[in-house]
This record gives sequence, C-alpha cells and structure tokens, in this order.
Amino acid sequence: MPLPTPTGQEPIEIELPAPTAWPLVLAAGVALMWAGLLTSASVSILGVVLAAAGCVGWFREVLPVPHEVTVVAHREDVVLTTDRAEVDRLPVAAEQVRAWLPVHTYSVAAGVRGGWVGGAAMAVLACAYGVLKAGSIWVPINLLASVVYAQSLKLGPDQLPHFHADSFAIAVLLHALGSTLVGLVYGAMLPMLPRRPLLLGGLVAPVLWSGTLYSILGLLNPVLQSRIDWLWFIASQVAFGVTAGLVVMKHERIPTRENIAFALRAGVEAPGIIAPRGDEGGGR
Repeated sequence: MPLPTPTGQEPIEIELPAPTAWPLVLAAGVALMWAGLLTSASVSILGVVLAAAGCVGWFREVLPVPHEVTVVAHREDVVLTTDRAEVDRLPVAAEQVRAWLPVHTYSVAAGVRGGWVGGAAMAVLACAYGVLKAGSIWVPINLLASVVYAQSLKLGPDQLPHFHADSFAIAVLLHALGSTLVGLVYGAMLPMLPRRPLLLGGLVAPVLWSGTLYSILGLLNPVLQSRIDWLWFIASQVAFGVTAGLVVMKHERIPTRENIAFALRAGVEAPGIIAPRGDEGGGR
C-alpha cells in the first residue's frame, strides 16, 4: 500500500489552463445547428451564432496568450510496499471466450427485399395522394421524375396531371433504384438495431431523412419544394419503413459473421494449412 512520507520540501506552483465554458457554448451551438434541420431555420441560425461565439471565445482563451491559473502542489514521497510473495493471477475459465454482440441478426438480403416491398407501399400511397389531393395519379409520378429530369420540372400546373412517357420511365427507374439502394443501406444498418427493425425503418430513418431533405431542398430546388405536400411525403416515408420492417421481421435471423473464422469469411478453402487444435506441433 502507498505510504506518504513528508520530506519537508517547499510546495511548488503549477500553471494549468484556466477553466472556461466556451467549449460548452460551442457544443450547444453545433447541436442546435443540426436540430434546426428537423425544426426550424431559426433554430439553426441560433446554433450558428452560438457556435461562432463559442469558437471566438475559446480562441481568445488560448490566443495570443493562454489563460492559465496557478495551482499549489505539495511534494510527497510515496513508498510502495506489499506483503505478497508472488503475483496473483486472475482465474479465467478455459471455455470462456469473447462475446460478439449481436449474436444473431437479419441478413442484408432481407433488407433489400424489404426495400422492394416498401417501395411498392410508398408508390401506392403516393398514387393515392395523386388521386385524392392532386386529382391525377400522374402528379406524383411527374414530380418524382423532376428530381433528375429538367423537362419534368418545367411542367406547368396544367401539364402535371397528364401522362408523359419520358417522365413515367424515369420515375419508375428512379423509384426502383432508390428502393433497392435504401433497402441495401437498411440491411447494412440492421446489426445496429437487430431487435428493432420497425423502430429503425418506421420512425428513425423517415424522420431523419424527411427533416434533412426539407431543409436542403429549399436551397437546391425551390420549385420542387413548393410542389411537395410534406405531410403526405412523411406518411409515404413511414409507410416505406414500416412495410420494410415487417418484411424483414418475417425472415429468419442468422448468426453474425464475426463468429466465423476469417478464412471462411474470405472464401479460403485450405483446411490443410491450419492444424486442428490439440495436435502436437500444430502451428497457429
């Protein structure tokens, strides 16, 4: 046990950085900047102001001369002693191995299938919006095509309700590609929330995606933003996520690949290279 021994030496003074609250102000400003993506632009503006103030205040704490405080420290000599004759070892069971979490999860293919079925559910809800709110099933199709197709974006209010072959083909291709890619990302993220696919797909992802798109679309494409009914847009995103989650939950969960040997994961078929455990002279 350590035994302090006074030496009679004079205490020393140590200079340390002065305490400051500016890092907390900066952190709060960055948090408000991102929170504004889901709430209001005024929240983001407040976050920018706080972040700028935090940066300036923090820089002034260290530049041009660092702000420091003096702390008095007393010298002590510490002598370590023990009554043990040898080092103790912690008992570890031979069969105890490192735990991999999660042990079972859904496959990426399940996420892709969920993306396809979720895309179909989203298409049904979008077409329902076109019939009930816009008066034509072709309105949401032409709006989807206008994301990448300039000719669809130029369609006036009197042309949006009508069928356009080029816009229809682009919208179908874009929706199929988007559903596949989103399903692939969804499947890759499933190990993070292996027991809550509905929470990830039905709530977390739609809220984050809708809030982010609403914030940036006004800067990238104001015309398209003005034509979108955001309540129906969020509803279609939730329908996509809930349907994809239900499809994923119908699949059987599989063991995570972290428990599989690297040689098998890499596709190496060379059982003669590594000797079985317990063989004498076997390499590792």
